[in-house]
Amino acid sequence: MEELLRTNDITVTAYARALLDAEDIEAFELDVNMSVLEGSIGILPRRIMVRRQDLHRARALLAEHGVPLVS
Repeated sequence: MEELLRTNDITVTAYARALLDAEDIEAFELDVNMSVLEGSIGILPRRIMVRRQDLHRARALLAEHGVPLVS
């Protein structure tokens, strides 16, 4: 799995997941439990991971919709 997105904004992760799901790109969200443990005040970012073979297509899709990506 490769890191596609890292953000503290849960609305961005939800939007990105919806876009990826619509294109049948399997994604896995990391650090969800850690962000809940810290009280959901937004200190710890959440990460969205995708399979290596889907990374290029996922980056293009999110960039097309204005979602900031990990470089």
